[in-house]
Parts: sequence; structure tokens; C-alpha cells
Amino acid sequence: MAVDGGLLAVDLLLVAFAGGAIGAAVGGYAAYGLAGLTITIGEIARVTTDGGGTSLVSGSADLGTAGVTGLVGYGPVLGPHVAFAGAAAAAAFAGRKGHLDTDFPYHEAKHLSTPLGPRPAALAVGGVFGILGYWLAQLSLRLALPWDPVAASVVVSALLHRAVFGYSLVGRLDTDVLDMSPYEDGDRRMATDGDGEGAQSLVGRYVVEPWLSYQSEWAVVTVLGLVVGVFGGFLAVATGSYFLAFGIAATGMLFLTAGVERFPVTHHMALPAGIAALAVPNATPVVAVLVGGGFGVLGGVLGELAQRVAYAHADTHFDPPSASIVLTTLLVAVLDIAGVFQQAGVPTLGLA
Repeated sequence: MAVDGGLLAVDLLLVAFAGGAIGAAVGGYAAYGLAGLTITIGEIARVTTDGGGTSLVSGSADLGTAGVTGLVGYGPVLGPHVAFAGAAAAAAFAGRKGHLDTDFPYHEAKHLSTPLGPRPAALAVGGVFGILGYWLAQLSLRLALPWDPVAASVVVSALLHRAVFGYSLVGRLDTDVLDMSPYEDGDRRMATDGDGEGAQSLVGRYVVEPWLSYQSEWAVVTVLGLVVGVFGGFLAVATGSYFLAFGIAATGMLFLTAGVERFPVTHHMALPAGIAALAVPNATPVVAVLVGGGFGVLGGVLGELAQRVAYAHADTHFDPPSASIVLTTLLVAVLDIAGVFQQAGVPTLGLA
């Protein structure tokens, strides 16, 4: 539920800068978890006060009716396109400048569970990318582009911070891009990353760096997606909220920040499941939940594909869940345009 607040609204630009800076200070995963918690609270409040019904959706809400979800959790305050994307850009900046020195086994620019704290330069980078993320989401909304505008903004922002700070857009592709076996075999790099300021030794880093190594097998994400999809589909049908299951799942990012091992990340499975379950016209609850399960599987598989293509071989964070949400919501929009779905959770170029 991104809110159309205008490209040049000074108050929203100021809060987007602050949101991006806060994301940099607390770390990307913590920022995403706080967004999830806020969305959960906002959607519970909406459901209980409105007596159910479909929650406000992308592009349909103005500032007076957006509520906690639209203004804070999925909006210009803590929205992933602002706070999380700002944190990812700040981590890329800090990694390039050599400001981080932890025991993280990957490139430090991927270390989104580490707060950057009150470093003025990092906060400024986070703030600038917070504004950029807000603008990117606004453009998607105003053009009614057929995908989730927040997730699309996160994806584009990640590519931009790679370009701005001198990282490869795709990373090292000297192995099979979909092959995670070098990580499983413990293969390490023996090279230096660039020259001059910010050059970082690659000696000891894995040749392939899978996002969430315990969640990087096709069978694992398929089963997990089915379970989460059924959960998300049921919750959407029961409450009428597109975003409640997503909020609950995204809150789990706080457990990653706390260092809980093997905690699954599932918000990219829960969101398309909730939207799709509510999109099937005249469906029984069983059919709607099964559709949710199918979209949960699709979200999991596409997330794994995205991490193998755009994260595992690169030096900065590219968010696999956001890429997955872009693709699954694009499919929802296409099915809506084709007359198979009836939904208002994703823009449809005004054709539906």
C-alpha cells in the first residue's frame, strides 16, 4: 500500500531522508523488521476498526486515509524502499570506503544485519537513497506500472547504489550462475577487489555467496513457499487484508538481526499469496487458500532464482525477496488485465 504523496512534497521528502538515514543507522534487516511490525499493527487496527474488508491498496489511498500501514510501514517513513534501501546503499558505501571490519564471511557491503550507527557520511547516503527510493515508488504509482511499487523501487535502488559506488552490476560470473555447489564445497577466492581506496581483499571469501545458505535449495523454498502461501492465503481471506501476512512475515527480519540461526525469510511468499487469494473471483475459501499456496511457492522459487542471479556472485546486497515480489505481482497484474483475477492490490496500467 504505497501512498501517492507527490514527487515534490517537502514534508514527505524530509521524512524519506530521515527514514533512509534511520535505516542506515540501525541496519537493513532491523529496518525491514520494524516496517513489518508497523504493518502488522496497522493492518490489525484496520481490520478490527473496519470490521474486515479489503485493506487500502497501492495507489488508492491519499494521505488522510492511508493509516499506519500506508504512511509508516509501507510508506515514506519505514517503507522498505526508503529505510531498507537506504541501509543497503549505506552499507555499499561503507564497504567501499573500508569503514566496516567484522567477521562477516561475505563482502562487508552485504552485511545488513550490522548497524552503521551515527556515522554522518553513512547517514547522509542512507538519506539520499531514502529520497530516491520514495521517488522511484512514486513514479511506479503515477505511471500505474503493473507491479508492487515498493519492491520495484528496492530493486532499482540496489542496482543504482552498485553503479554509484563502483561495484559491478552483476558481479563475478566466472562460474555457473545458478550453481551453489562452490559454496557447499567451501571454495574460496584468492584475489584482491580492485585497487586504491576501498580495495578489499577477497582472500578467504567464498567463490559463491548464497543469500541465507540454509534456505538456498529449490526443494526447501518450494515447501516453505507452500506452507507460507497457505498461511498467507488463509489470513487474507479471513481478514480481507492484502498485507497482514506480509507484515507478520517481514517482522521476522528482526530475528535475523538478533542472530537467531536458520530463521526463514518468507515475506516474499506471504505477500503474493495474500493478494492472489483475494483476487480469485467467486472462489470458495478452499480454492482461495490453494491459490495462495501456489503463489507462495512461486514467490519462494523466484526469490531463490533472484539470489542466484543477482546476489550470490556480487559484492553488495541485492534483495531477492523484492525481486520475487516484483515478478509475482506482475503476474497478478497480468492475470487481472486478462480477466482471470479481480484485484486492487497491484496497479494494472489502468487496463483492468
